[in-house]
Amino acid sequence: MRAHGKMPPMPQACFHPQISEWFDSNVGTPTEVQQQAWPVIQSGVDVLIAAPTGSGKTFAAFLSCIDRLFQQALARELDDQTQVLYVSPLKALSNDIQKNLQQPLAEIGTAAMSAGLLMPELRVLVRTGDTPMAERQLMLKRPPHILVTTPESLYILLTAEKSRRLLQTVRTVIVDEIHAVAPNKRGAHLALSLERLEALTLTKPQRIGLSATQRPIETVARFLVGDRPMPAIIDVGHKREMDLAVEVPKDELSAVATNAIWADVYDRIAGLVRQHRSTLVFVNTRRLAERVSHSLEERLRDLGADAVAAHHGSLSRHIRLSAEERLKSGKTRVVVATASLELGIDIGAVDLACQIGSPRAIATCLQRVGRAGHWIKAIPKGRLFVMTRDDLLECAALIRAIRAGVLDRIAVPLAPLDILAQQLVAAAATQTWQEDDLFDLCRRADPYRALARSEFDQVVRMLADGIATNRGRGLAYLHHDRINHRIKGRRGARLAAITSGGAIPDTANYAVIAEPDGTVVGSVDEDFAVESLAGDIMLLGNTSWRIKGVERGKVWVEDAHGAAPSIPFWRGEAPSRTAELSAEVARLRSDIDHALEATPLPLTPYASPVQWLRQECALDQRGAQQAIEYVLAGKAVLGTVPTQETIVAERFFDESGGMQLVLHTPFGGRINRAWGLALRKRFCVTFDFELQAAATDNGIVISLGEKHSFPLDTVLGFLHSQTLREVLLPAVLQAPMFMTRWRWNVSRALVLLRFSHGKKVPPQIQRMKAEDLLGAVFPDAMACQDNMIGERTRQIPDHPLVNETLRDCFTEAMDLDGLTALLKQIEAGVISCVAVDTPVPSPFSHEILNANPYAFLDDAPLEERRARAVEMRRTLPAQLAGEVGALDPAAIEEVQRESWPVVRDPDELHDALLTLLWLPVEEVQGWAMHLPRLIEEGRAVELSVRGEAQEVRGWVATEHRDQVESMLTSGDEAATDATALGWMESIGPTTSLELAVRLHLSSDSIHGSLLRLEASGQLLRGHFTSHVSRFTSNGIEWCHRRLLARIHRLTIGRLRKEVEPVTAAEFMRFLFQWQHVAPGSRLHGEAGLLDIIAQLAGFEAAASAWEPHLLRARLAKYEPEILDRLCLSGAVSWGRLSPHPRLANAGDCDRRRIVPTSVAPMSLFPREESAWLREAFHDDAASAGPDPFAQLSSVAQDLLRTLQERGASFFADLVRMANHLPAEVEDGLWELVAAGLVTADGFDNLRALMDPRRRRAEGRARTRRPRHTAGRWSLLPHAFGHQPSLPTAQHSAPSTQRGSAESVARQLLRRYGVVFRDLLVRESLVQSWRDLLVQYRRMELQGEIRGGRFVSGFTGEQFALPEAVESLRAGRKQNEPGMVSHEMKLSASDPLNLVGIILPGPRVPAVPSNFLVFRGGDMVRAVLGREAADRPDEQAMEQGRVTLVGQE
Repeated sequence: MRAHGKMPPMPQACFHPQISEWFDSNVGTPTEVQQQAWPVIQSGVDVLIAAPTGSGKTFAAFLSCIDRLFQQALARELDDQTQVLYVSPLKALSNDIQKNLQQPLAEIGTAAMSAGLLMPELRVLVRTGDTPMAERQLMLKRPPHILVTTPESLYILLTAEKSRRLLQTVRTVIVDEIHAVAPNKRGAHLALSLERLEALTLTKPQRIGLSATQRPIETVARFLVGDRPMPAIIDVGHKREMDLAVEVPKDELSAVATNAIWADVYDRIAGLVRQHRSTLVFVNTRRLAERVSHSLEERLRDLGADAVAAHHGSLSRHIRLSAEERLKSGKTRVVVATASLELGIDIGAVDLACQIGSPRAIATCLQRVGRAGHWIKAIPKGRLFVMTRDDLLECAALIRAIRAGVLDRIAVPLAPLDILAQQLVAAAATQTWQEDDLFDLCRRADPYRALARSEFDQVVRMLADGIATNRGRGLAYLHHDRINHRIKGRRGARLAAITSGGAIPDTANYAVIAEPDGTVVGSVDEDFAVESLAGDIMLLGNTSWRIKGVERGKVWVEDAHGAAPSIPFWRGEAPSRTAELSAEVARLRSDIDHALEATPLPLTPYASPVQWLRQECALDQRGAQQAIEYVLAGKAVLGTVPTQETIVAERFFDESGGMQLVLHTPFGGRINRAWGLALRKRFCVTFDFELQAAATDNGIVISLGEKHSFPLDTVLGFLHSQTLREVLLPAVLQAPMFMTRWRWNVSRALVLLRFSHGKKVPPQIQRMKAEDLLGAVFPDAMACQDNMIGERTRQIPDHPLVNETLRDCFTEAMDLDGLTALLKQIEAGVISCVAVDTPVPSPFSHEILNANPYAFLDDAPLEERRARAVEMRRTLPAQLAGEVGALDPAAIEEVQRESWPVVRDPDELHDALLTLLWLPVEEVQGWAMHLPRLIEEGRAVELSVRGEAQEVRGWVATEHRDQVESMLTSGDEAATDATALGWMESIGPTTSLELAVRLHLSSDSIHGSLLRLEASGQLLRGHFTSHVSRFTSNGIEWCHRRLLARIHRLTIGRLRKEVEPVTAAEFMRFLFQWQHVAPGSRLHGEAGLLDIIAQLAGFEAAASAWEPHLLRARLAKYEPEILDRLCLSGAVSWGRLSPHPRLANAGDCDRRRIVPTSVAPMSLFPREESAWLREAFHDDAASAGPDPFAQLSSVAQDLLRTLQERGASFFADLVRMANHLPAEVEDGLWELVAAGLVTADGFDNLRALMDPRRRRAEGRARTRRPRHTAGRWSLLPHAFGHQPSLPTAQHSAPSTQRGSAESVARQLLRRYGVVFRDLLVRESLVQSWRDLLVQYRRMELQGEIRGGRFVSGFTGEQFALPEAVESLRAGRKQNEPGMVSHEMKLSASDPLNLVGIILPGPRVPAVPSNFLVFRGGDMVRAVLGREAADRPDEQAMEQGRVTLVGQE
């Protein structure tokens, strides 16, 4: 039954006169939908009302219900019973309906009183997850007449024993915004709940469905009523006059949203807010809601403190309600919201709705724009802000579709078995059922109309028998009497159903935090975070980030400088563009192309395509021209425009020499995700190589290696419609999406409980249990993939939850049926396929390569989006097209110069000989002056070997003499490989012939060596120093992989100026920020102090300098108690790490004892890092004499012996056991501390020893003497850990030293961000720069750090953390000429005392009584000696004052 046409003008005549009178006086004329709906509703039949937002459909449903209650009240037949049940998909919508009903009910009651009619109050209450417990209890005692709830709360009310009685009297069920639940599992859950409600109620309730946007309407009508007769459909259409337009920024659009574009959008929105009384701004992510609201606040400060508010699901209920109320009252002028305000919430008279970026669906756009003018006869006003070129076309297509009346199609998921299992447990927990009755109840719900009895029986069997895991058989919720065919719940079934029910999957979010500044850049779900590894590159917003580590609730990342994502695309499941909108985007592309073909070039602003776009798609002049230019530019490269009738395969070389394959398939993300995953699997099988792939709404990108060689036009024939499912199935089973959806499904089926023993089960425990369950029902899914070969194939069990999970992957995450139909069209020739090898990526591929356009999370400047921004800029000038893949000769020359050893003294020459192994005499010319010293010391020898034509002379380090002799005489391959590798690490690109000539070795020997090194992955071959075509075999060159990567970076860096070296002063300014001494960069609290200590670990400074000068300069509001807590909790240790010279030279005749002073070098370090620090400082400790402790006083030796025997001891115990006076014990401990042999639990122990007043117990220090400090005294573990007599010491030394060297290398990077030889002069940690060089080169090869020239004026190789490079660049921007700089005072004992090392001038002794004053990175003066020492308090005050001034 469908109702159309005009009804009688005043249908409210069928209402009670009092209701009609109230409506006439308060509302006025009924709308068309109200006129049509009221008679049908009052007839008692089921009704579906489809009408635009703001047409009064909600009140059309409620007024009939209110009239019925009113007439019962007047007849004194109204009991305290719930008769009307309103179900809304959103909590906010529920609260809104309650508030909007209370006012009419109060007004009707007052009017009735005035008319002399006595009647009880009509009550309306809300029951959602936010409802307080007291209100819930009150509701049970005195039920409301109208109950407002959500689908999840309705399910709980139907399952809990007491609340079931509340629902028995329901006569009317209103389901609002039905389109929001019908296409997903929440809808299936609600449909079963409605059938359970009908089985419970005393009379069959009338069902009324409400929605603004739905197609096909018959599908939604059938969903509403199930197997009941089709409802009456009141369809007044979804089309409504709207004021829609696309807003295009002033800057030219590109593939990414630049900082300038964001600023322009913010300014434009702020201007619109000022022109309207109230504005809603919709965004697609919660993170973006926060950022946009913050930016608008800055621009709208003059409108008041509450002018801007954010509204999204992560905010608390109180904050959300407050924002809604302030917008209604006019206090707030603009609310920035996600989908949380999208559905039919009445938030007052909103004048304007803005949308940033495409909303990805036609229905979503209609809902969001409909929030403006959400009152009868108002014209909604909406503005869509585009951020990229693809956004521009998508929003233009969106407006065109809305004007044409196109809608997204709704598809109801068929018989979800996980939801069925949950509802069966809930139903059986409330009563005993006959099998057939329960099956019939399920079949009455529309999603389950085709449910097979076999599937129902399978689910019942699973719930009755449980699942057998390693922990035994459990999770059986039903008693199944197979003789009498009865089903009832076991003990605990009701509790499990209530606490763990619902259809919304549980996902935990991890914050993504960017280092080094600790900025939260977004969030990812728990599955994504746990499955990520350190080193993976992920895409968040428009920036790529390298994952550094994952800990509970946090993912630490660093900027990956545009590197391509290494995490496969299916790990993150993004909201995809709907199929209908995808078709509209492709149609618009095609129509623009056809319009251009009919128009002569060049285009003018008045050309017909421009005017057509302005009229058809609501674009302005700038937007229309950019849309046309985009299509023209793309067609110029590809030769055609990708549409849904013409798909294009594009292949090109990227700047690093690799190949990218882009399929232009504008069919939406779900089809492209399935297509990309299947193609990736086919490539994997064909080439035996795991490829990286990514899918967006407009296409698929696959990164190809050198071995992937195939005719390009065959790529679209890799898949066949008949075998697609077989290809995709193993790919899906290996993809994390399968495990994620398995966990969701077992959770929804109550096989995996969300709550247990009154507590929420943590996500990581849920994950482990889900894996156990999968292993129990599907062993092959968890089996080793290597065993799935030969006759053994993966056996997929016929289990209801496994089948459901596979169906979810194929239909929710992907669209298998859509892709199958698409492949059939390709096979039939309906869709044409074009293959193009392009010299540069086409403009259409830019956004596919760059970013997922749905996620705009950050406003980093454009140059930070390194990736493809460079190669895309290179598409503009045609003359550059031939340069793609060529390397910059200047970059090659620079890397060659940096890599070649720097020799300035004999030690550096020895290092060079160790690296190069064999140095022919011709190569030694500039270094010859240092050779005599090495020969004299026996560290180098000259070799002379008679070759085929002449005698070969050269130099070699003594350690490698035998190895090199065997190479020169017998051609030893291992020695040749080692020599070739050492040279290739130092000289850059070369040919095998050139290297053979330089080394005086045979070309065959060198060529074989290079081939072996290539096979081991250390060398690459190619054309590096010339523009010879890569497809010829002339002039093959070889280059070390690490150097080649650096040359590539420098080549790109020439365009970006990324690695332009900074001056020494700029580097000092960076170090002040990096080490937190610059104003505004200091850290706070215990966590901040722990970070500072971790950064300074291994640096030794005067004991008396640590607290007043080093820590206080880096930690805001430093208090000694903070350090004490860290020490006493075991997080931090202290002590002297370097061996005392008197102990190291114990064999000398100098027998002077160790005199402790406050300038004794001490280090603070995290206790967990003490092991490698000990190894680093005591590698040569075994060389100490026979009795290294003979230099100690007798008291100190007694104490040492006592601590050796008894272990850690309190002061009082030491006095007693050593049998010395307390004052003697204090002196002895001070001596042991200065010698680096003893430490203590707390730092106050050291503080006490250094303070002479506390030592002498003078004044107030009498009760705070050393003997009264908290904590025990103990030996520093390294003191006795290096006995030469230990038999295993020699065997473990090499690996230990390697581990120690790596730790030292990483610690120096942590301390300085950038490291090079000259910087580390003051570091006692550094034993050998060459050892560090080996580590840094290895780390650079692995992509962990960057090599290059970062600080000018210093020779040799330099290495930096990627985040340090970015900070250097940012610092250069912030410290441009004209910026005000403040003076800053540092102690000379600070590690940043680099005067005479980095900065010019004489070195300043590193003692606490010396100070340095800096301004703008340069030292302006030094305060030396007694001048500073006489005024310590004044110095501390001055330092604080200078810092504060800087902060101001």
